[in-house]
Amino acid sequence: MNILFCNWRDTRNPEGGGSERYVENMARGLAERGHRVTIACAAHDGAPRREVVDGVRFVRRGTKMDIYLRTFLALLLGRYGKVDVVVDVQNGLPFFTRLATRKPVVVLVHHVHREQWPVVYPGLMGRFGWWIESRLSPRLYRRSQYVAVSHATRLELIDLGVDRDRITVIHNGNEAAPRTTATRSPEPRICVVGRLVPHKQVEHAVDAVAALVHDHPGVVLDVIGAGWWEDELRAYVADRGLQDHVVLHGFVDDVTKHELLAQAWVMALPSIKEGWGLVVGEAGGHAVPTVAYSTAGGTTESIDHKDSGLLVDTPEQLTAAIRQLVDDTELRAFLGEGALEKSRTFSWSASQAAFAQVVLSA
Repeated sequence: MNILFCNWRDTRNPEGGGSERYVENMARGLAERGHRVTIACAAHDGAPRREVVDGVRFVRRGTKMDIYLRTFLALLLGRYGKVDVVVDVQNGLPFFTRLATRKPVVVLVHHVHREQWPVVYPGLMGRFGWWIESRLSPRLYRRSQYVAVSHATRLELIDLGVDRDRITVIHNGNEAAPRTTATRSPEPRICVVGRLVPHKQVEHAVDAVAALVHDHPGVVLDVIGAGWWEDELRAYVADRGLQDHVVLHGFVDDVTKHELLAQAWVMALPSIKEGWGLVVGEAGGHAVPTVAYSTAGGTTESIDHKDSGLLVDTPEQLTAAIRQLVDDTELRAFLGEGALEKSRTFSWSASQAAFAQVVLSA
């Protein structure tokens, strides 16, 4: 079977993140089962236009803005060859593949972007994007099978009018944390992992560190990731006078990321929305608990409140929770052990098997 994934980024893209990790793990699982798998995504300087990795063919063209049109036209004109099933990865916008092929289309949704549209695209553009996601897309794909990465996302899709019987929940998996030479830092280190975009709200973690500096002058916030919001974030850090306490590492390789996680005391996840929060499991692999917003959606499933981390509702509560974990060694150790155990309950192999079943059934 020939399977085409339509996704706007890949993991080698500097703006790639957890959603791209999920897509590529599902694609790899299908390739291991003998299927021919292609991922169509945007081009970038960090990778060739075409390559095969772990049995998965990558076709990169265009930018993150025109990749939707380019992929649609390429599928319509048969440039991906014979395609049996299309996986349309909807990161806010669909690829409209339902109009480009008569073959089955599986819609993969990490989370609904209701809260992000007005933050990233204020005004008419944001309202139009939300109309496409909330009104047009559910109607266009009304006969397609959906995959959601959490029950929270499934409920949001149902709220948009997607039939509950057409939505299968397949969680993210976790990988065992690689061995590193790094050890827990003697001074408090908070980490944030993710793309630098407004809706990740890294500023809330910066504010938490600002509140800790007086009592913990050695505290450091490690910001791991890249994105177009970096200049604004740097300016925010400078305005708070925290240049000596906030390190923006940019895009790093997996080894460096896990070395930083191994040193951390607490993971902060102040994002407005998370379909699941793959970084929660990555931190958990190093026995690092996460503090996140309960309103983010998938965090209520990737974090067990007061067992593997803490869920809060406001920026003030986020700061208080981080302070509590920094000051309370026993609580931090207890939640860290819970985070480690939680990270071991999800595997990519189980998720790959479930995803393959959905695709074959389509």
